[in-house]
Parts: sequence; C-alpha cells; structure tokens
Amino acid sequence: METTPSAETFESAFPGRYWHGLDDGRVQCDLCPRFCKLHDGQRGLCFVRACAGGEIVLTTYGRSSGFCIDPIEKKPLDHFLPGTPVLSFGTAGCNLTCKFCQNWDISKSREFDKLQDLATPEMIADAAVKSGCRSVAVTYNDPTIFLEYAVDVAEACKARAVKAVAVTAGYISPEPRVEFFNHMDAANVDLKAFSEDFYKRLCSTELAPVLETLIYLKHETAVWFEITTLLIPGENDSEGEIEEMTQWVVEHLGPDVPMHFSAFHPDWKMMDIPATPFSTLSMARRIALKNGVRYAYTGNVHDFEGESTYCHSCGEMLIGRDWYQLSTWALSADGHCQKCGTACAGIFDGPPGTWGPKRQRVILR
Repeated sequence: METTPSAETFESAFPGRYWHGLDDGRVQCDLCPRFCKLHDGQRGLCFVRACAGGEIVLTTYGRSSGFCIDPIEKKPLDHFLPGTPVLSFGTAGCNLTCKFCQNWDISKSREFDKLQDLATPEMIADAAVKSGCRSVAVTYNDPTIFLEYAVDVAEACKARAVKAVAVTAGYISPEPRVEFFNHMDAANVDLKAFSEDFYKRLCSTELAPVLETLIYLKHETAVWFEITTLLIPGENDSEGEIEEMTQWVVEHLGPDVPMHFSAFHPDWKMMDIPATPFSTLSMARRIALKNGVRYAYTGNVHDFEGESTYCHSCGEMLIGRDWYQLSTWALSADGHCQKCGTACAGIFDGPPGTWGPKRQRVILR
C-alpha cells in the first residue's frame, strides 16, 4: 500500500462505499478480496482508494485518463451490437499487479496530473450521444476500483438510452459485485489463466474470486459477457491448461459464452517473453471448439477464419471479421442464422453498424 500522500490529494475525493472500521483504528476496504487495511492518509494497492478522516474515499471520481471511440469488437465483444462504436475511458490505478500488463502506463500510473480535470457522468453520456455511440465502456484500467464513478456513468447513460460496458478482471468482492454488474449491460472478463499459481505469481491475486464472478454473471444476471485470455508463452498456454479451462467454462457457464484467445506481446515487466505464436492461438481455439465452446476466437492477429462467427447448428458463417472490420453478415435482425434459423447467442439489434476498425480520440468540453 502507498503511504503519506499530500493533504491536497484528498480534497475533492468522493465518499467510497464498501468499507468498515477496525478495532485498531484502521479502516478496511471491502471492495475487492485484497481487503486493504489502511491508516488515515494511506492508499490501497489500487492507489485510487484511500483512507481519509476514518473512511474510504475514491480519489479519481470525475477524472479520466482520456476518451476514445473504439469499435465494440476491440473490447472484445463480438456478440454485442456488432459493428457499433463505443466511447471508451478509464482512470488510473489497478487492484492487480500483472507483470504483463498491456495498459501499464494507465493501470500503474501514479501521476494524477495526467488525468483530465473534469469528466462528469452527464458529460460522458452526452458525449456518447453526440458522437453516435451505442455504448460507453469503462476500460483501460479495471473499473471495479472506481465503482462509484462507473455506476454513476452507467446511470447517466441509461437515462440517455446508451448501454454500459465493463472490461474487467472480475476481481471484486461479492457485495460490490452485485451493485457493479447491476448497472452494466455487457462485460468482457479477463480470465488470465486457469491456475492459482499464475494468479499468485504474476498478478498477486487469486483465481477463485474471478471464477465466482463468472458464475455470478451467468446465473444471477442478464449481463451479456464474453471471456478473454491473453496467452503468454510458457505461462498459461499449455494444451492441458486450455483443456481444463474450456471444459470448466462449458460445464459451469454453458456453451454460449464466447471465448477470445489473444496474442501476448512483450510489455511492462515481461519484455523477455516472446510474442505468442499464431499456432498457439489456433490450438487454443481448436480445443475450445472441441470441448463444446460454440464461439471461440483468436485475437490481436489477422485471422479471418478464427475471428469470424459461425452457426453452431449448420456451420454457416454468420459474421465475417478481419481484425475489427466486418464483412459477411448472415444474421436476421434478431440474431438468427438466415440459413437454418438457429439463434446466435448475443445482443443484436437490427443490421450491423459500420464503424469498422477506426479509433477516434474525443475531448470532452
């Protein structure tokens, strides 16, 4: 945990939820399973939740590391309003310590002056409407650590008929988990591996709470969610681990939850690890399909076959994709195969969007 911040840091902090006082005068943050125990003036490991005046506060409410309009497929969400733009933003900090973090400049940031000074939930929702975005995504760093801000953004979006999307590692305690996902329409959960050793050694966390989040999403909510696993050579890419992971997904979540197997590139504290070979991604997708996952994808590569969606009944290509560019479209307006009539799992609303692979920065005024 971080200690002795300046008093000014907490001047405009937002009252946090999910904490309780301890007998020794410290305050315990109950948002995630780390349960950071803080003296007054200390920050938790996430760096954005702190103890001030005997309570937990959120120090990044209303401040963002920047806004971009992305294709929804970049989250990645392939079965949620395909082809449409999503307004994406994050803040700073993270409650995981992944040595392979691909967004480390944001998630590990300690320079709050880089954050935009003002980005109210209403401003974000209005920006989504003005830019033609069907949804807003809390992403880049894990949104669970800024739950209060994320929930308020989702509420403001709902009032303007804009969907809310979360991109998260799913490392959150049961009670806040309910509130957080109650406000989300879709999510991509980063299932980083399928071993406790990986989570402990490379992320300083645990696998079990993440699996609990996935089971909760499937059986207790109406949130559309998909799973992403970044395959790191020599760490989580063995056939045995992928067999075990995909079998668990089908058994506990069912066959309709899409799984994305993405290519790792050397970053942050794992610069000595080579990029993921294409053959590894193909192997993972093949194992997933064999084990009953109906929608398995390769990611971070150009792979038309591995990125496209197929009817699990007749094998017809339903959505053709190359990176984030859609081509083939063989779905009815409500998401049924035009050839055999079988439903494709997901959230579809008429014809696909035409946003494509472009990325556009947005400045809120």
